[in-house]
Amino acid sequence: MADHVEVEVDGEKIRVSSPNRVVFPDRGWTKLDVVEHFVTVLPGAFRAVRDRPTMLKRYLQGVGTDPIYQKRAKPGDPFDTVQIRFPSQRPGRMNVPRKPADVVRLAQLGCLDFHPWPVRAGDTDHPDELRLDFDPTPGFGFAEVKEAVAGAKELLDEVGLVGWPKTSGSRGIHVYIRIEPLWDFFQTRRAVLAFARELERRMDGLVTTAWWKEERRGIFIDYNQNARDKTVSAAYGVRPTGYVSTPFRWDELADIEISDFPMDRFRERWEAVGDLTEGMDEAAGRIDTLMEWVIRDEENGIGDAPWPPHYPKMPGEPPRVQPSKQRRPSEDY
Repeated sequence: MADHVEVEVDGEKIRVSSPNRVVFPDRGWTKLDVVEHFVTVLPGAFRAVRDRPTMLKRYLQGVGTDPIYQKRAKPGDPFDTVQIRFPSQRPGRMNVPRKPADVVRLAQLGCLDFHPWPVRAGDTDHPDELRLDFDPTPGFGFAEVKEAVAGAKELLDEVGLVGWPKTSGSRGIHVYIRIEPLWDFFQTRRAVLAFARELERRMDGLVTTAWWKEERRGIFIDYNQNARDKTVSAAYGVRPTGYVSTPFRWDELADIEISDFPMDRFRERWEAVGDLTEGMDEAAGRIDTLMEWVIRDEENGIGDAPWPPHYPKMPGEPPRVQPSKQRRPSEDY
């Protein structure tokens, strides 16, 4: 067996080592199979990461072992880099894919799905994208996810924003919204929280924004995926399930299923519909209405919601203790 092959991308030859290494043992798919998938979907996969600080999630031993999460760029990494600040305010440098061949370089390093920040390297403090992550809780399934996402589409239309949906490749759906990079991470996270709360009011019993799992029931919209340093699996990546995180048209929502899109048959999908993320970069909107909803919620006594546990305590954040463990007033006596 060859110890490497060369794959040509956009005039560049990329060395792919161990092409026959099995990455998906249950399916028999190799590293070269993964690389060839990304060559097929190159325009869409590159659009998802172009000029973005990107965390590397590396499956060095295949999907049967835990991946290595590499946030910081290391000497020898074959990418440009950019200086960033993590939530702790500590500085660091992250890898930034700049050209189509970098998609294959990511796959060569063991990345199956890509995890870019929602910012461009030229301005790492102002996101140009909101991310809605719809996740079912126990007792709810993909049918309910689709119902919640349909409600989100109506609400996005109402506020004048364009949503770009895709399957997560696991259990849920992601909807990306390009925006003008005028607001910082604190504002964009609160904007998504306000959007999710409004949808929760309109779809009571189906949608939830409850951070604590003991309080969640329904389809959870993970607003904290919009905090600094949080990432969502990008379009056209291959999840450990073997399914591709697949963009789809809104008129496909009712019939779409995650299992429709295994990696080994994805070329058929691509040839049938092409790149359904084309046009995203030209569809940037404004979140003024969502920021008005943030103010409205504050005036109604609905403030911030809990942040992830490793983030510094934020002004206005409620107690970062699950409700069942909070002290009651009577416990002080």
